[in-house]
Amino acid sequence: MMERPTLRWRRAAEEQAVAVSAGLLTPEKAYAGRLWPAEFVAAADATLTRFDADLRTLDPASDEQAWAAVERVVTALNDVNDEHGRIETSEREAFAEYIDAALHEAGVDVAALTARRDLDRSELTDQWRDW
Repeated sequence: MMERPTLRWRRAAEEQAVAVSAGLLTPEKAYAGRLWPAEFVAAADATLTRFDADLRTLDPASDEQAWAAVERVVTALNDVNDEHGRIETSEREAFAEYIDAALHEAGVDVAALTARRDLDRSELTDQWRDW
């Protein structure tokens, strides 16, 4: 399974905090905690946890279920961004990649799913995404 971006961000912040504590990194160069504050990461991770739970009960042959799961996760991430204002280009790409990969791992043919709506695969989250 693809690693959640939130886990990478949390790990980077923790590793940099340890390096700062050990004197191996100056606080100014420890960017991860500023880019991805713990509150933002926790909220985004909880959203991805709900999405992953949705996918465990998803019928991969049901476009309606797949699109509903995408809409729920994207609108929930919109709420996270409204509260924390942390989703920029790299986070947007990481979330979109994770959503696509998680659907694929749940058995959804994402290319076919999007094609049936005359969308490119890269447009999977666009309909609901504010970030």
